[in-house]
Amino acid sequence: MAKPRIMLVGAGSMGANHARVVAASARADLMAVVDPRGDVAGPIAERYGATWLPAPDFDGVDAVIVAAATEAHPDVAAQVMAAGKPLLLEKPLAPGLAESEAIVAESRRQGLPLMCGFVERYNPAVVTARRLIAAPVYLSSQRHSPYLGRIATGVSWDLLVHDVDLSIQLTGSAPTDVRARLGHYSPESTAEDVADVIVGFESGAMANLSAARIGQRKVRTLVIHELDRLIELDLLRRAVTIYRHVSGAVSDDGRGYRQQTIIEIPELVTNQEPLAAQFDRFVDLLEGTVDADAERDSILPSHRVIAQVEGR
Repeated sequence: MAKPRIMLVGAGSMGANHARVVAASARADLMAVVDPRGDVAGPIAERYGATWLPAPDFDGVDAVIVAAATEAHPDVAAQVMAAGKPLLLEKPLAPGLAESEAIVAESRRQGLPLMCGFVERYNPAVVTARRLIAAPVYLSSQRHSPYLGRIATGVSWDLLVHDVDLSIQLTGSAPTDVRARLGHYSPESTAEDVADVIVGFESGAMANLSAARIGQRKVRTLVIHELDRLIELDLLRRAVTIYRHVSGAVSDDGRGYRQQTIIEIPELVTNQEPLAAQFDRFVDLLEGTVDADAERDSILPSHRVIAQVEGR
């Protein structure tokens, strides 16, 4: 097929990154950047040879990426699907589960490809770990950040959803039990700032996931425990380290305990920027080389867990 012509809706920090990635791709053309703020979107469109539009116009467009504020997702998604265009919608699909389910249902009804912006699926450390793991039994994660006033949703929808999605992907199992503690501490926010969650899975595996937006630095770690090894991921540095405990004994002089652990640092299977890898996957969907139904079906399980976390 000819290179798909892409419209981008939303010219904030995430939208600007999407514009850069699409414009750099040899597989697609960035046609338009849509945002009512011409002073923001205009320069981005000009930089990448696209047209600035204050509102969507789907003529000559093959597919749409939506990186607008989460609260705007349901309305924008409805416009895109009414125009019959495939859609990559930033995570979460919507501010709540019912609206997210409605978006997925409509895309299924029309047979339109739909993708959610779970960009961490394409982190080189995650891609590498997926090829290494065999039988995860316990996962633990920390996703901590400084507070950002522009985010209206709570930390569960904003950050935790990534690690819920990763735990589902890595265990290959459906969540069965969710237990959560939430904390609201920042006077600037109206929703939870901290979420610590335990998720049980059909396979018997368990995940202990922590998200916070009251930190003073970014932390993005994921640890995958198997019975015979531990796989540690630093998602910021995109690094993987494997640990195997092999023996333990009292030292000869009786003054301590000696432990021996083998440490392996595997070579990453890819160094591609996660957002660019995600966009390649979206183009694959448009070209029909990956299963659109499977992609669509992978979206809601994490959204349902977050709805349980927030108690709605």
